[in-house]
Amino acid sequence: MQIGERFWKVSLEDMKQGYTYDHDTESFLCLACGEQFAKGVIYLLNGLLYEAEKFARLHVADSHGSMFEFLLGLDKKLTGLTDLQKRLLQLFHAGMSDNEIVKELDGGSTSTIRNHRFTLRERMKQAKVFLAIMELAEDRTSRQNRLISIHRTATMMDQRYAITEQENEQVLKTYFKQGLDGPLDTFPSKEKRKIIILRHLASLFEENRQYTEKEVNVVLKARFADFVTLRRYLIEYGFMDRLPDGSRYWIKR
Repeated sequence: MQIGERFWKVSLEDMKQGYTYDHDTESFLCLACGEQFAKGVIYLLNGLLYEAEKFARLHVADSHGSMFEFLLGLDKKLTGLTDLQKRLLQLFHAGMSDNEIVKELDGGSTSTIRNHRFTLRERMKQAKVFLAIMELAEDRTSRQNRLISIHRTATMMDQRYAITEQENEQVLKTYFKQGLDGPLDTFPSKEKRKIIILRHLASLFEENRQYTEKEVNVVLKARFADFVTLRRYLIEYGFMDRLPDGSRYWIKR
């Protein structure tokens, strides 16, 4: 059974209910088959009308049975469960007692069934811990490689200058040798490095506040002697804006 990439990105709750909300398409997406139900559209089933989310829930039940059965039916390489474990989980899900399960399996003992229950519960705990470890590990990696967002109004940049947080940190260490509160050693000529420096300089100004040109100069001169160049680049690269007469400057969001 083919499972889409979206299946692995949804929350545990969405996986259990069998559908998720797709903000891009504004629709409810069935995780089992990929069928979509647009928000705001009314759907007809057996003579009754349903809004999209309710219909998605009914679709999962009518077309795929319970999500328990759907998930249990996935390939072993996806679930990691043996045939015996799958059968036991079906019986546990049915609410059968240990004695009833022994009879159903036509063999074994109640102590064996209890051991299976214990093993599966321990595996559930391990899975939770492993999930937390992996999410923390991947979060660390993604933060290092996450793209730094740049102002949409910038006029001197394109996709060639995509910047990760790791690159950002390294460049700042190189050009602010005395720390981020210290002076800028030199102003780089390479575009990507320029952008990183300007982004940091922009952070020295308060949002929702207007500055005079003199106030902007004071802040920038404390970081670099050629403050006029810094001020011009902050405008050209979309980090800062000003009135046509240059009387007021402000940081763009």
